[in-house]
Order: sequence, then C-alpha cells, then structure tokens
Amino acid sequence: MANKDIHDLIVIGGGINGCGIANDAAGRGLNVLLCEKDDLASSTSSNSTKLIHGGLRYLEHYEFRLVKDALAEREVLLKNAHHIIWPLRFILPHRPHLRPRWMILAGLFLYDHLSKRTTLKKSHGVSFDSSSPLIDTMKKGFEYSDAWVDDARLVVLNAISAKNHGATIKTQCTCVKAERKKDHWLVHLKDNRTELTTTSKCKMLVNAAGPWVGNLFADVIEAKAPQNVRLVKGSHIVVPKIHNQEKAYILQNEDNRIVFIIPYEGDFSLIGTTDVEVDEDPSQVSISDNEIDYLIDITNKHFKHNITRSDIVHTYSGVRPLLDDESSSAQAITRDYTLEVDDQNELAPLLSVFGGKITTYRKLAEAATDKIKYFFPSIGPSWTKTTALPGGDFESTKALALDLTKQYPWVERHTLERYIRSYGTLSTELLSSCKNQQDMGEHFGAGLYLCEVQYLIDQEWVLSVDDLLWRRTKLGLRLSAHEVGRLTTVITDLIGGKSYQRKRRQEAS
Repeated sequence: MANKDIHDLIVIGGGINGCGIANDAAGRGLNVLLCEKDDLASSTSSNSTKLIHGGLRYLEHYEFRLVKDALAEREVLLKNAHHIIWPLRFILPHRPHLRPRWMILAGLFLYDHLSKRTTLKKSHGVSFDSSSPLIDTMKKGFEYSDAWVDDARLVVLNAISAKNHGATIKTQCTCVKAERKKDHWLVHLKDNRTELTTTSKCKMLVNAAGPWVGNLFADVIEAKAPQNVRLVKGSHIVVPKIHNQEKAYILQNEDNRIVFIIPYEGDFSLIGTTDVEVDEDPSQVSISDNEIDYLIDITNKHFKHNITRSDIVHTYSGVRPLLDDESSSAQAITRDYTLEVDDQNELAPLLSVFGGKITTYRKLAEAATDKIKYFFPSIGPSWTKTTALPGGDFESTKALALDLTKQYPWVERHTLERYIRSYGTLSTELLSSCKNQQDMGEHFGAGLYLCEVQYLIDQEWVLSVDDLLWRRTKLGLRLSAHEVGRLTTVITDLIGGKSYQRKRRQEAS
C-alpha cells in the first residue's frame, strides 16, 4: 500500500463474519487490520451446533431465499474446506402428531431442489427395525444430507488466509474508542496483556462485533445503532456416544423446536441446541439446569440408550445475535443478515453487520466487500468462491493421507488422521522441523506433541490453554487435569519466551 500509516479497513470482531470480511477484503487488495478482544472464535463462532446446512426448519418460516443461499454455500464450502467440513447424513424420525408426512416430504423436496447438489445425496424415506438405536415405537422416518464443520477452525483459517494476503490480525486487543473524522477514523486499541493503548487510523471502520454489535455503537462509537439484534442463547451438552452410527439425528419436539444428536470427535455425541433469549453479557452465559433437563428429556424420548446428568462430559453455550424482525418467539427469528453502510455528512464511512449464520458467512463477507466498492475504486474482483481455504488444497482425503503417511511414517495413525481433519496440507508446516517422532517433542497426551503446540502459538494466535484445547483442537475432551496443568505451564513459558525474543529484536532494531 502507498500509505502504510493508514489502513483501508479496521475490522472489529474476530468471529466468522469479521474474519471472513478481513479475508475477502485483504484478498482484493485492501490494507486490513482486524482486532479481537479475546481469542479468535472465542464466542458465538466456536459455540455453534457445528453444521453447514440450509436449515430445513427455516422453510416452515418461509425463509426460502435464505435456505437457497445457504444450500448453495454448503456446496462451495464443502469444496473449498473439505479438510474441516464433511458430508453428514441426518435421520429425522417421523412423529405424525407433530408434522404430517406430506409436510416433511414437501420440505425435503424443496431442500433437495432449491439449489444445485453436486456433492450430497438426496433425501429418502427410511424404516427402523430392532437394530435401530431409536425406541421401538418409532418405525419410520426420513434421511437427508447436510454437512458438519469444525466451526472454530473455519474462523482461524479465514484469519490465516487474511494474514497471507497482508492483513494484520490482533487478538487480545480491545477497541476502546473510535473517533470519526472527515476522511478517517482514529481507533484506540488496548492490548489486554500489556494494558498499553495505541491509536491506528483507517479510512473505513467495520463493526463485526457479533453479540456486541450494539455495545460497540453505544460505548465505542457513541452513536445510535441503525438496527437492533436479539440475543438468543443456544446450549449444548456432550456425552459418550449414544449410538455407533456415523449419522446424525434431528429430533422434533412438542414445542416445535428441534434438537440435533451429532457424532462428535469419534467417541462422543453432541446434543443441541436450545433457543433462549438473554439480556446478559454474552461472555458470561452458560447452560441452565432447565436447558440440561430439556436436552436430556428429548434425547431419552427417542433413544433406547438413556442418558443422565452424570453422563455429561462437557457443555457450552453460544449467543447468536439475530436480526430483530419482531418475531414472537426465539426460534422464529430470522437467521438472515443485513449490512448497513453509514457515511452520513460525508464523514469517514462505517460498515456494520447485523445477524447472519455460519453457513452463509462467505457470501456475507463477499457482499460486504462489494458494498464498499464505492469507497475503494481500485478494489479487486471477488475471489473466495473458487479458492480453497488454507490447508484445503488437495484432491481427496485418502490421497493426502497416503502422501503424509509416506512422508511421516513415524506419526501415529490416529494423530495423522486428526492433523488431516484439522490442518489438511498445513500438516507439513506443523511437521516441517521433524525427522522422527523424537523431534515432535514432549507428548502431553491424546496425540498432542510440542511441535503442534509451537505451531499453534507461532501461526494461529494461541495465547492460552483454552485457545488450544477448545478452539484450535477439541482435545479438551481427552486430556486429564494433570495433563492440562503441564500444558498450561509449557504454553506460558513458550509465550513468555516468544515475547522476550520479540522485545529483544525490537530493541536491537
């Protein structure tokens, strides 16, 4: 860029929308800075039901365009990020008193045909026999296709791609004030670790703060928000797997809500979600006793294998910032989004994101960058639809597995499989300094070695044990308290050493 002292965009928010916009804009030649007050994907974007789907139930609310767009994006993402997004078949048990057969068949027909399918199989009816994990009174149902995603890694890969295109990514960096001038913004950023505040300039500010989008207007920009959002909590429980099938289940309930039972990390079942409107700080939400009872009850109404509270190994809750459409219930609120550009009185422009869902993040980001072309006439063409995310540049998982096994025959099979499903071809960067298993360094448990820890610190903005165990990986489900304690010590030492080395380099220069 001609002027390095002023960014084209400063994006506030390191969730899927913020990182998606940063990636799209940086890839079109804009000078981008993204700041996130916590870790990337630390809130809504790591606490989803982890699905890339059209949203079968949205058809009941006549969200045909949203579903069509989401189904089209499902195909795009399956192609561009097939290391972290995988096809998944869903079984919908039929409960005639809730929805008649014709209604479900009509919905599935639309689901199959609203957008072109090139990867996934179409829907069909199924019958359940004694081998089914469902209770014996459930005899028939339906089966259809959607996809599963490692949601937090989707965010991180967009941040890596943005960085590869020249963007600056700052985590643990809070925007404390944004001052609007005639032709630029003065943005005051506080480093949460050092407590130091610095000021950066940008031509345009992007508010992609998710659940905090309104707070940013009130507390940081000091202006009235053009739209309202309703905060809806979705909670999940994780239990040892309740069946051995590689298929997910979508369960209907009497309150018209649905719950997913999803195969999770090999040995577990992920059960969720709920829809509860909240007005508390999104960073403080957690699952309630009522939500736990709700998820257990609907599961036990369907499956032979009953679960209890003692089976729960992990819970999480996320807050979805849904565009306020004045719907009467949380489950009826639209999952669509709107983009607002404000350049009133010819002051420096502001782009704000309201609503959205993870499946359509790429389309949202592309639309956001298209929307600001007027302010950046030299901007490049759209590009993300046909470009693989980092690590996704391979033809097939089987071929990649064979190649990596030849290169690294000393890596345990289950560890290499996890690398492929997390890093894809980036696995070679993770293992670049390793000639044998000893070179992988200390083993912390569950196939986590020092080389991976170091890679995640150096390349993926890991600053804490939670960043690593619950967002970059899901190994928090497997490590013991003792192993977590040892890992915490090592991460602290590595980051301390890295900070010391960086300080020395800065002093030397």
